[in-house]
Amino acid sequence: MPDTPSKQKVGFVSLGCPKALVDSERILTKLKLDGYDISPDYEGADVVVVNTCGFIDSAKQESMDAISEAVKENGKVIVTGCMGKGADAEAIKTQNPDVLSVSGPADYDSVLNAVHEYVPPHSQNGEQETGESKAHKPYEDILPPEGIKLTPQHYAYLKISEGCNHRCTFCIIPDMRGDLVSRPISDVVDEAKKLVESGTRELLVISQDTSAYGVDVKYKLDFVDGNALETRMQDLAVALGELGVWVRLHYVYPYPHVDKVIPLMAEGKILPYLDIPFQHASPKILKLMKRPGNQEKVLERIKAWRAICPELTIRSTFVVGFPGETEEDFQMLLDWLEEAELDRVGCFKYSPVDGAKANELPDHVPEDIQQQRWERFMETQQAISARRLERKVGQTLEVLIDEVDEEGAIGRSYADAPEIDGNVFINDIESVEALGLKPGDMVEVTIEHADEYDLWGALVYS
Repeated sequence: MPDTPSKQKVGFVSLGCPKALVDSERILTKLKLDGYDISPDYEGADVVVVNTCGFIDSAKQESMDAISEAVKENGKVIVTGCMGKGADAEAIKTQNPDVLSVSGPADYDSVLNAVHEYVPPHSQNGEQETGESKAHKPYEDILPPEGIKLTPQHYAYLKISEGCNHRCTFCIIPDMRGDLVSRPISDVVDEAKKLVESGTRELLVISQDTSAYGVDVKYKLDFVDGNALETRMQDLAVALGELGVWVRLHYVYPYPHVDKVIPLMAEGKILPYLDIPFQHASPKILKLMKRPGNQEKVLERIKAWRAICPELTIRSTFVVGFPGETEEDFQMLLDWLEEAELDRVGCFKYSPVDGAKANELPDHVPEDIQQQRWERFMETQQAISARRLERKVGQTLEVLIDEVDEEGAIGRSYADAPEIDGNVFINDIESVEALGLKPGDMVEVTIEHADEYDLWGALVYS
């Protein structure tokens, strides 16, 4: 009996945000269903797919470097993602004329078709498939029901929609990903259930605008386990809260209906955590950015949220040095930060993005002033974060273990999203080994020390 030849192998480079990571997971899952194996290196790959990020200039350069490296190391390269449209796509083709195919974000079919064209999969009898024979039966037995994941088994990103209806002047995501398209709530919950059944302990809900979920379909009714639910953030949070795992909301705009999920957090249905991209506090700068929301009213709402749910953690991102930002505008931002006392904050210096409307605004802020404001912003926020974390010393928190090393274990509390927030360090290898801790375990930890970002604590034995 002749030996069956090995399957064709695809290498994969995934860059950018969690939303792009989900795109990568879906492409890999479809490739696996089509009979391909995934190669961990260039040498073993028959073709390499690079999923690019085009959000800011530094991300674009990282993507271009990754494409050039893949072309050099392998030769057969297919490019997809946020740089796969418009002028960026042309730049890719100009700098790397040997690239086989270029497509935009979430364009799964184009990627699959290109892989099929340049590296046809082997059929089940060992021959390469071409033409009509490409539509062969998927190898469904080789995939877990949740598909391929690029995150550790114990947490997963759950993308609920694609695109965005906002037209922020510094952003070109709607040009790359289009207007808002919400997934049916039944599909989202079904995916979440499969993830939980496979061992996922934390669901990270992501989109471009989680608060707007369902707007495009006018909050259409759908059925989940026989119950009629509207396609909206609150109903989704209720359904996910029934699954018995951590549910964390990301990319939430502070629309009025966000108030309705705070009681769910207070009741322990979903994590008391909100990721809200405020971006600035000066009304003038917010107007130039074309951002929604009144920051004074937001301060009142933050106080109301914390009155209902004292454990609430709020993380956000801000931009300093936006065109037209004066010292008065920046000081307004610092004052707002002091009053809001946000727990976790990221800050970016404004960077022009090709195609963004903000490029046309007058009074761009010099780079040295941007750097100075960024440093002042970070110094202010570090002090705020340190104060808020210090209040947790002496508390006992539930911690999800991410890693076990030679010193002990590293985990996260409800207040910490993976890779962007802080950690909880358990520097007691004897206790960790005695309990046999591993990634995905939930433990109780009494907090003994804190700094500006992280916590340290001791395991609580039950």
